[in-house]
Amino acid sequence: MPDIQVFGGTDSSATRAALRFFRERRIVVHHSDLRKRPIAPGELQRFVQKLGARALLDVDGKAYRDLGLAHLRLDEAEIVARLLRDVRLLCQPLVRYGNEMTAGPAEAAWTAWLKPPGSGGAGAR
Repeated sequence: MPDIQVFGGTDSSATRAALRFFRERRIVVHHSDLRKRPIAPGELQRFVQKLGARALLDVDGKAYRDLGLAHLRLDEAEIVARLLRDVRLLCQPLVRYGNEMTAGPAEAAWTAWLKPPGSGGAGAR
């Protein structure tokens, strides 16, 4: 059984869709509601190292617009600091499976994670 972690608020439709995606495939996930318990700095750093800080920033979200971040030039460290202070800025859900990670809806990647090893035969896309 794969060990999958989903970080996201239950008020996020994308997070609810990710949880539903795994539940429909009978995959048990560890869900961390970011509204109740913010992401740990070390955990966020793993996502930053793998995907980059900009990929974790929800540039289409209301919080991003309300804070006027579109008009600022932020470096990686500044983005990480803002993400730690305000979880509304995170592109949700953040999903981790071992060393593989995604930010935002990524059903194609999640489907690939769930395929048995060596099943990439002629019928695979």
